[in-house]
Amino acid sequence: MGARLGRTIKAALLQVHSIAGLALALLLALIALTGAVMSFEDEIVDHLNAGIMQVAPREMPALMPDELVGRLKPGQDVGHVSAVMLSSDPAAAVRVRFARDEQGARPTSLYVDPYDARVLGAPRGEEFFATVRRLHRWLLIPGDAKGWGRQVTGVVALGLIVMLLSGLVLRWPRRASSVKMWLKPNLGLGGRGLHRSLHAVIGTWVLPVYLVMTLTGLWYSFDWYKDGVVWLLSRPEVGAAKMQPRMSAKAPRATVNSGPAQMSFDRAWTTFQREEGGRFSRALLTLPPSPGTVIRIRSWAKDMTLEATRDEFRIDAITGKLVSAERYLDKTFGEKTIAAIYDIHRGAILGWPGKLAFMIAAGLMPLFSVTGILLYLSRRKLRRPARAPLARLVPGE
Repeated sequence: MGARLGRTIKAALLQVHSIAGLALALLLALIALTGAVMSFEDEIVDHLNAGIMQVAPREMPALMPDELVGRLKPGQDVGHVSAVMLSSDPAAAVRVRFARDEQGARPTSLYVDPYDARVLGAPRGEEFFATVRRLHRWLLIPGDAKGWGRQVTGVVALGLIVMLLSGLVLRWPRRASSVKMWLKPNLGLGGRGLHRSLHAVIGTWVLPVYLVMTLTGLWYSFDWYKDGVVWLLSRPEVGAAKMQPRMSAKAPRATVNSGPAQMSFDRAWTTFQREEGGRFSRALLTLPPSPGTVIRIRSWAKDMTLEATRDEFRIDAITGKLVSAERYLDKTFGEKTIAAIYDIHRGAILGWPGKLAFMIAAGLMPLFSVTGILLYLSRRKLRRPARAPLARLVPGE
């Protein structure tokens, strides 16, 4: 009775695994391959743009952000500035980013000389990786993060979790304690046997990586999932603040030196420098969407390299008053985990070996799509009843 029940459960799981795999194979391969392409995006972009990211240091002080933006606009056909990346390195160029236009397109950013606002050039590779990122996150579906593409990728991630868990149960060997049974593919087989060995064994190798990718990827797809993680891992007062209603993306974006009470990068920058001194290596100043006057400044200390290890300040751009300061070193373990979601998702939390391992795992996804489809077709062929040739049939047979 127990053996029969076990076979029934495995047969049901096989159906679930097969249906989910057939339905999601193409999307899974697409999302995984685009993720693999982005694995070393920072290193690739830095290499492509090494010539415009550095300037010759000078004796004169660097321009303040407002003057730099003011000098940039008259000589360039650019839209509203939305963010400025500044550095404590006197040889580093300033990166200026622009808000989306009325059609929803975002102009390419520019690297600018911090001493005279001379435009050094637009970064190569930015548009390519922006398109790959939109394909990875939202499948190029209109609306980007505000469209339904993020829900589609979330459903795909949930489907992958179902496939991973059902696949683990289906391949559970009789000798579960044998490392060889779990991790060594039988390359001496051919046809269906080889496909099954590659699908099952290599799937076991990458299963932990895929689980990490999907569990962190859901953070970007579903607000209920994100809010649940925040509630679980952060302190109550921090969680309550992070789960406040989000401002609509349709609100017009604020601009520097506009409106009756002029917003100023300079006031926020001066307050930030007073708070941080020379401890930061780079800082990203981002204007708020209207209506709002609070500039967000994300900064990274000189000994911090991961995206997660940032401090975050909110400063009123009109008064220069510090509204809040959230420092990475003051976070609890759970809050540091939340901050590191992106670095965990791409394996960067483990350094370049982690990013390489995650890239290889993502690049292997088409293998499971192809071998899974081949196994399904061969299984259908084996189940098809044999039929006698029509020419040999005689009446009464």
